[in-house]
Amino acid sequence: MTDTSLDANPGLFARLKARLLQRGEGGSLPVRDWVSVSGQPTRVMGFDQGLVWVAMALLMLGLVMVYSASIALPDSPKFANYAATHFFSRHMFSLSLALATACIVVQIPMSVWERAAPWLFVASLVLLMLVLIPHVGKGVNGARRWLPLGVMNFQPSELAKLAITLYAADYMVRKMDVKEHFFRAVAPMAVAVGVVGLLLLAEPDMGAFMVIAAIAMAILFLGGVNGRMFFLITSVLVSAFVLMVSLSPWRRERIFAYLDPWEEKNALGKAYQLTHSLIAFGRGEIFGEGLGSSVEKLHYLPEAHTDFLLAVIGEELGFIGVAIVIFAFFWLVRRLFHIGRQAIALDRVFSGLVAQGVGVWMGGQAFINMGVNLGVLPTKGLTLPLMSYGGSGILLNCVALAICLRVDIENRQLMRGGRA
Repeated sequence: MTDTSLDANPGLFARLKARLLQRGEGGSLPVRDWVSVSGQPTRVMGFDQGLVWVAMALLMLGLVMVYSASIALPDSPKFANYAATHFFSRHMFSLSLALATACIVVQIPMSVWERAAPWLFVASLVLLMLVLIPHVGKGVNGARRWLPLGVMNFQPSELAKLAITLYAADYMVRKMDVKEHFFRAVAPMAVAVGVVGLLLLAEPDMGAFMVIAAIAMAILFLGGVNGRMFFLITSVLVSAFVLMVSLSPWRRERIFAYLDPWEEKNALGKAYQLTHSLIAFGRGEIFGEGLGSSVEKLHYLPEAHTDFLLAVIGEELGFIGVAIVIFAFFWLVRRLFHIGRQAIALDRVFSGLVAQGVGVWMGGQAFINMGVNLGVLPTKGLTLPLMSYGGSGILLNCVALAICLRVDIENRQLMRGGRA
């Protein structure tokens, strides 16, 4: 009842006052200082549970599909000494190590990562150099990309993706005042990416270089670099990639094979993987052949458990399975960008750029891998994040997501009035 209604009805006010006096409660009207909205108290979760569940779902589906794609490999003379569960058990070990490491990483404040970013970048450069040294780096199929560590083969390019994400975010925070000046803001970062690119192309690993360049460019753009400078850098990078392809005979052959994969020479040569990947998707149709029923994984489709895992998913789980995987990655990337925007709104620019950089990393690499599997992009040696077989890839993917989860935790602490 409002004060206006009481003034308009003095008799009603007198009766209420008399009733209160009879109860011995004095002549003042009661005031309720609380309102019961629901039986359950409102609770703010300490971390983004949706992000964790989607990432775990992709990891578990990847584990199942790696087992399905690799179970028949011991039938080949190349893997005759391997057990049927060899790749499954190694992937399980990598997954356990990655999750344990992620649980530790999520406890590390973002201020520590900000201070460590330049040193981590230097460490990644050293490892990229070490992998090129004979008898130190391990070569597979003509590429020298791994450092043998006994329990697993570590791929420095995966660490370089995380290192460039942290370094670029820290760089933009330090250069925020001069971001409108090309030579003071952009040129040093371009040199850093160029050095990484030269080391990766010497392995060679052009796919990893493309992802790293995309991460660095995205963070520069999101950090507020002048639009004209951004397009100038983009033009230089695109020209560099075109030049690398034109000067490399085997890269040119791969491009021509991609443009006409069903031509007999290409189908039996450079486009062999692509044609069998497309056959796998065609066999899967809408609902798939059923889990474990892939034919292409029976030594027709090379690298079925790594680069072409999505093709096995398409054959066994059909369009529905592929659509679910694509939607899961879309949701994951969207959520990482949301966490990043939230951090920037709370004046935590480094944390926000890191989260968005990881989103570009996951989304860009997943897009390239899916495009290669579906014949939309030329064949590149990139795995599907969180899902494909590969110890260092799974490890660094989980570490990156754990850092983003830490960003979200600190965002929530600040919004509750605490300190990050």
